Amino acid sequence: MFRFLVMAAAMTLSTSHAVAGGHGGDPPPPKVEAPTAPAKVILTKQGPKLVDLNGMTLYIYERDTTGKSSNCNGKCTESWVPLAATADARAVGDFTVISRDDGSKMWAYRYRPLYTSPADKAPGDANGNATTLQWRIARPE
Repeated sequence: MFRFLVMAAAMTLSTSHAVAGGHGGDPPPPKVEAPTAPAKVILTKQGPKLVDLNGMTLYIYERDTTGKSSNCNGKCTESWVPLAATADARAVGDFTVISRDDGSKMWAYRYRPLYTSPADKAPGDANGNATTLQWRIARPE
């Protein structure tokens, strides 16, 4: 009889532990997805440079000096396309999100706004910096 009581108590404890441990009723916690950086570094003959997720060269504008805003607005964005960020985008590593004059958001690298150039037709092209000395290829320096 004593042996029966010990076995019944052991079974009760193991069953309650399984239920309390989440093996039966509670759903698993939701997976938290790590934010994805909006750009990556590639190595070229001229050294490392930043490209967007499609492989297009990214540029910085010498007049963007505050780290909080872009000085390329209006007609300027026809020649230099801001690297758009979603409204709910959050900083990831060295990448930050800044607000533009029109209320949209864009990505910046180490507080320097990032742009692409329509002069670049294929991934890896770097034709944009040939148009003016105020624009530079974004580099992870």
